[in-house]
Amino acid sequence: MSLVGNTFRIRLPGIAPLMVLVSALAMAVLIVLPLVVVFHDALAKGLDAYLAALREPDAIAAVKLTLLVAAIAVPLNAVFGVAGAWTITKFEFRGKSILLTLIDLPFSISPVVSGLVWVLLFGAQGLFGTWLADHGLKVIFAVPGLVLATILVTFPFVARELIPLMQEQGADEEAAALTLGASGFTMFRRVTLPNIRWALLYGVLLCNARAMGEFGAVSVVSGHIRGLTNTLPLHVEVLYNDYDSVGAFTAASLLAGLGILTLVLKSVLEWRHSGELSASRKH
Repeated sequence: MSLVGNTFRIRLPGIAPLMVLVSALAMAVLIVLPLVVVFHDALAKGLDAYLAALREPDAIAAVKLTLLVAAIAVPLNAVFGVAGAWTITKFEFRGKSILLTLIDLPFSISPVVSGLVWVLLFGAQGLFGTWLADHGLKVIFAVPGLVLATILVTFPFVARELIPLMQEQGADEEAAALTLGASGFTMFRRVTLPNIRWALLYGVLLCNARAMGEFGAVSVVSGHIRGLTNTLPLHVEVLYNDYDSVGAFTAASLLAGLGILTLVLKSVLEWRHSGELSASRKH
Protein backbone atom coordinates (compact mmCIF):
# COMPACT_ATOMS: atom_id res chain seq x y z
CA MET A 1 0.00 0.00 0.00
CA SER A 2 1.36 3.45 -0.95
CA LEU A 3 0.23 7.01 -0.35
CA VAL A 4 -0.23 9.13 -3.50
CA GLY A 5 -1.25 12.66 -2.58
CA ASN A 6 -4.04 12.16 -0.05
CA THR A 7 -5.09 8.78 -1.48
CA PHE A 8 -3.92 5.34 -0.43
CA ARG A 9 -3.36 2.87 -3.25
CA ILE A 10 -3.24 -0.86 -2.59
CA ARG A 11 -0.86 -2.99 -4.65
CA LEU A 12 -1.83 -6.67 -5.01
CA PRO A 13 0.33 -8.33 -7.68
CA GLY A 14 -1.74 -10.53 -9.96
CA ILE A 15 -5.09 -9.37 -8.62
CA ALA A 16 -5.33 -6.05 -10.49
CA PRO A 17 -4.87 -7.56 -13.99
CA LEU A 18 -7.44 -10.25 -13.16
CA MET A 19 -9.99 -7.66 -12.02
CA VAL A 20 -9.35 -5.58 -15.14
CA LEU A 21 -9.85 -8.67 -17.32
CA VAL A 22 -13.09 -9.63 -15.55
CA SER A 23 -14.41 -6.07 -15.84
CA ALA A 24 -13.49 -5.87 -19.52
CA LEU A 25 -15.17 -9.20 -20.27
CA ALA A 26 -18.31 -8.18 -18.40
CA MET A 27 -18.48 -4.89 -20.31
CA ALA A 28 -17.91 -6.67 -23.61
CA VAL A 29 -20.64 -9.25 -23.00
CA LEU A 30 -23.23 -6.98 -21.39
CA ILE A 31 -22.75 -3.75 -23.35
CA VAL A 32 -20.54 -4.01 -26.45
CA LEU A 33 -21.90 -7.32 -27.79
CA PRO A 34 -25.60 -6.29 -27.65
CA LEU A 35 -24.77 -3.02 -29.42
CA VAL A 36 -22.88 -4.89 -32.13
CA VAL A 37 -25.83 -7.27 -32.57
CA VAL A 38 -28.27 -4.35 -32.86
CA PHE A 39 -26.30 -2.62 -35.61
CA HIS A 40 -25.48 -5.91 -37.35
CA ASP A 41 -29.13 -6.97 -37.55
CA ALA A 42 -30.21 -3.47 -38.55
CA LEU A 43 -27.89 -3.69 -41.56
CA ALA A 44 -28.57 -7.39 -42.24
CA LYS A 45 -30.43 -6.66 -45.50
CA GLY A 46 -28.11 -3.90 -46.62
CA LEU A 47 -27.86 -0.15 -46.34
CA ASP A 48 -30.81 0.48 -48.66
CA ALA A 49 -33.19 -1.50 -46.42
CA TYR A 50 -31.77 0.30 -43.38
CA LEU A 51 -32.36 3.75 -44.89
CA ALA A 52 -35.80 2.72 -46.11
CA ALA A 53 -36.76 1.74 -42.56
CA LEU A 54 -35.55 5.13 -41.31
CA ARG A 55 -37.68 6.91 -43.93
CA GLU A 56 -40.89 5.16 -42.88
CA PRO A 57 -43.49 7.75 -41.79
CA ASP A 58 -44.08 5.96 -38.49
CA ALA A 59 -40.34 5.91 -37.76
CA ILE A 60 -39.99 9.62 -38.54
CA ALA A 61 -43.02 10.37 -36.34
CA ALA A 62 -41.52 8.30 -33.51
CA VAL A 63 -38.20 10.16 -33.72
CA LYS A 64 -39.93 13.55 -33.72
CA LEU A 65 -42.13 12.59 -30.78
CA THR A 66 -39.18 11.24 -28.79
CA LEU A 67 -37.23 14.47 -29.31
CA LEU A 68 -40.32 16.58 -28.55
CA VAL A 69 -41.04 14.81 -25.26
CA ALA A 70 -37.38 15.08 -24.22
CA ALA A 71 -37.26 18.75 -25.27
CA ILE A 72 -40.19 19.49 -22.94
CA ALA A 73 -39.44 17.15 -20.03
CA VAL A 74 -35.70 17.76 -19.64
CA PRO A 75 -35.78 21.59 -19.32
CA LEU A 76 -38.70 21.34 -16.88
CA ASN A 77 -36.80 18.80 -14.80
CA ALA A 78 -33.75 21.05 -14.90
CA VAL A 79 -35.84 23.87 -13.41
CA PHE A 80 -37.45 21.55 -10.85
CA GLY A 81 -34.07 20.04 -10.00
CA VAL A 82 -32.40 23.39 -9.40
CA ALA A 83 -35.36 24.61 -7.34
CA GLY A 84 -35.46 21.41 -5.29
CA ALA A 85 -31.70 21.34 -4.70
CA TRP A 86 -31.71 25.05 -3.79
CA THR A 87 -34.57 24.55 -1.31
CA ILE A 88 -33.00 21.52 0.36
CA THR A 89 -29.47 22.87 0.63
CA LYS A 90 -30.01 26.56 1.39
CA PHE A 91 -32.96 26.52 3.80
CA GLU A 92 -33.98 24.80 7.01
CA PHE A 93 -37.68 23.94 7.32
CA ARG A 94 -40.04 21.29 8.62
CA GLY A 95 -40.60 18.48 6.17
CA LYS A 96 -37.17 18.79 4.55
CA SER A 97 -36.55 15.03 4.83
CA ILE A 98 -39.98 14.38 3.30
CA LEU A 99 -39.14 16.58 0.31
CA LEU A 100 -35.86 14.74 -0.17
CA THR A 101 -37.69 11.41 0.00
CA LEU A 102 -40.20 12.56 -2.62
CA ILE A 103 -37.37 13.59 -4.95
CA ASP A 104 -35.87 10.10 -4.63
CA LEU A 105 -39.21 8.30 -4.92
CA PRO A 106 -39.12 7.76 -8.74
CA PHE A 107 -35.90 5.78 -8.27
CA SER A 108 -37.72 3.22 -6.13
CA ILE A 109 -41.06 2.77 -7.93
CA SER A 110 -41.68 0.88 -11.15
CA PRO A 111 -41.90 3.01 -14.32
CA VAL A 112 -45.19 1.24 -15.03
CA VAL A 113 -46.56 2.69 -11.79
CA SER A 114 -45.24 6.10 -12.84
CA GLY A 115 -47.42 5.87 -15.93
CA LEU A 116 -50.40 4.31 -14.18
CA VAL A 117 -50.79 7.21 -11.71
CA TRP A 118 -51.49 9.56 -14.62
CA VAL A 119 -54.10 7.17 -16.02
CA LEU A 120 -55.80 7.10 -12.62
CA LEU A 121 -55.81 10.91 -12.58
CA PHE A 122 -56.47 11.88 -16.20
CA GLY A 123 -57.84 8.73 -17.87
CA ALA A 124 -61.43 8.43 -19.06
CA GLN A 125 -62.40 6.83 -15.73
CA GLY A 126 -59.84 8.82 -13.73
CA LEU A 127 -60.30 11.46 -11.08
CA PHE A 128 -60.29 14.35 -13.57
CA GLY A 129 -61.29 12.34 -16.65
CA THR A 130 -64.88 13.58 -16.87
CA TRP A 131 -63.85 17.22 -16.46
CA LEU A 132 -61.19 16.90 -19.16
CA ALA A 133 -63.64 15.24 -21.56
CA ASP A 134 -66.23 17.97 -20.95
CA HIS A 135 -63.67 20.63 -21.86
CA GLY A 136 -62.26 18.80 -24.88
CA LEU A 137 -58.87 18.23 -23.27
CA LYS A 138 -56.86 15.06 -23.72
CA VAL A 139 -53.93 13.99 -21.56
CA ILE A 140 -53.81 10.21 -21.75
CA PHE A 141 -53.06 8.77 -25.21
CA ALA A 142 -51.64 12.18 -26.17
CA VAL A 143 -48.41 14.16 -25.90
CA PRO A 144 -49.21 15.70 -22.47
CA GLY A 145 -49.47 12.24 -20.93
CA LEU A 146 -46.14 11.17 -22.46
CA VAL A 147 -44.49 14.32 -21.11
CA LEU A 148 -45.94 13.87 -17.62
CA ALA A 149 -44.86 10.22 -17.46
CA THR A 150 -41.35 11.11 -18.64
CA ILE A 151 -41.05 13.99 -16.17
CA LEU A 152 -41.99 11.74 -13.26
CA VAL A 153 -39.52 9.00 -14.19
CA THR A 154 -36.61 11.40 -14.80
CA PHE A 155 -37.41 13.83 -11.98
CA PRO A 156 -34.51 12.95 -9.61
CA PHE A 157 -31.58 13.08 -12.04
CA VAL A 158 -30.81 16.80 -12.02
CA ALA A 159 -31.56 17.36 -8.34
CA ARG A 160 -29.44 14.42 -7.27
CA GLU A 161 -26.44 15.76 -9.17
CA LEU A 162 -26.81 19.21 -7.60
CA ILE A 163 -27.66 18.46 -3.97
CA PRO A 164 -24.23 17.06 -2.86
CA LEU A 165 -22.40 19.94 -4.56
CA MET A 166 -24.63 22.66 -3.14
CA GLN A 167 -24.43 21.11 0.33
CA GLU A 168 -20.63 21.20 0.13
CA GLN A 169 -20.56 24.78 -1.12
CA GLY A 170 -22.80 26.07 1.65
CA ALA A 171 -24.45 29.48 1.52
CA ASP A 172 -21.55 31.78 2.38
CA GLU A 173 -21.10 33.20 -1.13
CA GLU A 174 -24.81 33.84 -1.55
CA ALA A 175 -24.95 35.54 1.85
CA ALA A 176 -22.01 37.75 0.90
CA ALA A 177 -23.70 38.72 -2.38
CA LEU A 178 -26.90 39.67 -0.53
CA THR A 179 -24.89 41.67 1.98
CA LEU A 180 -23.34 43.63 -0.89
CA GLY A 181 -26.80 44.53 -2.16
CA ALA A 182 -27.38 41.94 -4.90
CA SER A 183 -30.98 40.97 -5.64
CA GLY A 184 -32.09 37.35 -5.44
CA PHE A 185 -32.00 36.92 -9.22
CA THR A 186 -28.61 38.61 -9.54
CA MET A 187 -27.23 36.42 -6.75
CA PHE A 188 -28.47 33.29 -8.51
CA ARG A 189 -27.19 34.37 -11.94
CA ARG A 190 -23.79 35.67 -10.83
CA VAL A 191 -22.95 33.38 -7.89
CA THR A 192 -25.03 30.20 -7.67
CA LEU A 193 -25.37 29.29 -11.35
CA PRO A 194 -21.64 29.55 -12.20
CA ASN A 195 -20.85 27.33 -9.21
CA ILE A 196 -23.25 24.57 -10.28
CA ARG A 197 -23.15 24.85 -14.08
CA TRP A 198 -21.13 21.69 -14.79
CA ALA A 199 -23.07 19.53 -12.34
CA LEU A 200 -26.27 20.94 -13.85
CA LEU A 201 -25.15 20.10 -17.38
CA TYR A 202 -24.11 16.61 -16.27
CA GLY A 203 -27.50 16.03 -14.68
CA VAL A 204 -29.28 17.31 -17.80
CA LEU A 205 -27.34 14.87 -19.99
CA LEU A 206 -28.27 11.93 -17.77
CA CYS A 207 -31.88 13.11 -17.62
CA ASN A 208 -32.01 13.43 -21.40
CA ALA A 209 -30.59 9.94 -21.95
CA ARG A 210 -33.23 8.42 -19.66
CA ALA A 211 -36.04 10.52 -21.16
CA MET A 212 -35.31 9.36 -24.71
CA GLY A 213 -35.05 5.70 -23.70
CA GLU A 214 -38.01 5.49 -21.32
CA PHE A 215 -40.38 2.64 -22.14
CA GLY A 216 -42.49 1.47 -19.20
CA ALA A 217 -44.13 4.73 -18.13
CA VAL A 218 -44.82 6.04 -21.64
CA SER A 219 -46.14 2.63 -22.71
CA VAL A 220 -48.92 2.88 -20.14
CA VAL A 221 -50.10 6.35 -21.19
CA SER A 222 -49.44 6.22 -24.94
CA GLY A 223 -52.15 3.90 -26.25
CA HIS A 224 -49.61 2.69 -28.86
CA ILE A 225 -51.14 4.76 -31.65
CA ARG A 226 -48.80 4.45 -34.63
CA GLY A 227 -47.53 7.74 -35.96
CA LEU A 228 -49.12 9.68 -33.08
CA THR A 229 -48.14 8.44 -29.60
CA ASN A 230 -45.39 5.90 -30.23
CA THR A 231 -41.97 7.09 -29.14
CA LEU A 232 -38.86 5.30 -30.44
CA PRO A 233 -38.78 2.61 -27.70
CA LEU A 234 -42.48 1.87 -28.32
CA HIS A 235 -41.90 1.87 -32.09
CA VAL A 236 -39.20 -0.77 -31.63
CA GLU A 237 -41.62 -2.99 -29.71
CA VAL A 238 -44.38 -2.59 -32.31
CA LEU A 239 -42.09 -3.51 -35.21
CA TYR A 240 -40.61 -6.45 -33.32
CA ASN A 241 -44.08 -7.80 -32.53
CA ASP A 242 -44.90 -7.47 -36.25
CA TYR A 243 -41.83 -9.62 -37.03
CA ASP A 244 -40.20 -6.70 -38.87
CA SER A 245 -36.75 -7.41 -37.49
CA VAL A 246 -34.90 -5.01 -39.79
CA GLY A 247 -37.25 -2.17 -38.97
CA ALA A 248 -37.13 -2.96 -35.24
CA PHE A 249 -33.34 -3.13 -35.11
CA THR A 250 -33.04 -0.03 -37.30
CA ALA A 251 -35.14 1.95 -34.82
CA ALA A 252 -33.18 0.38 -31.97
CA SER A 253 -29.90 1.38 -33.61
CA LEU A 254 -31.13 4.96 -33.89
CA LEU A 255 -32.09 4.93 -30.23
CA ALA A 256 -28.71 3.44 -29.36
CA GLY A 257 -27.03 6.11 -31.48
CA LEU A 258 -28.79 8.86 -29.52
CA GLY A 259 -27.60 7.21 -26.31
CA ILE A 260 -24.04 6.94 -27.62
CA LEU A 261 -24.13 10.60 -28.62
CA THR A 262 -25.17 11.50 -25.08
CA LEU A 263 -22.32 9.35 -23.75
CA VAL A 264 -19.84 11.09 -26.06
CA LEU A 265 -21.02 14.51 -24.88
CA LYS A 266 -20.73 13.33 -21.27
CA SER A 267 -17.19 12.02 -21.89
CA VAL A 268 -16.11 15.25 -23.60
CA LEU A 269 -17.54 17.21 -20.69
CA GLU A 270 -15.61 15.07 -18.20
CA TRP A 271 -12.41 15.36 -20.23
CA ARG A 272 -12.58 19.12 -20.77
CA HIS A 273 -13.64 19.97 -17.22
CA SER A 274 -12.50 16.98 -15.17
CA GLY A 275 -11.36 19.09 -12.21
CA GLU A 276 -14.59 21.01 -11.86
CA LEU A 277 -16.72 17.93 -12.41
CA SER A 278 -14.84 15.87 -9.82
CA ALA A 279 -15.35 18.67 -7.32
CA SER A 280 -19.02 18.97 -8.23
CA ARG A 281 -19.66 15.25 -7.82
CA LYS A 282 -17.84 14.89 -4.51
CA HIS A 283 -20.15 13.54 -1.82
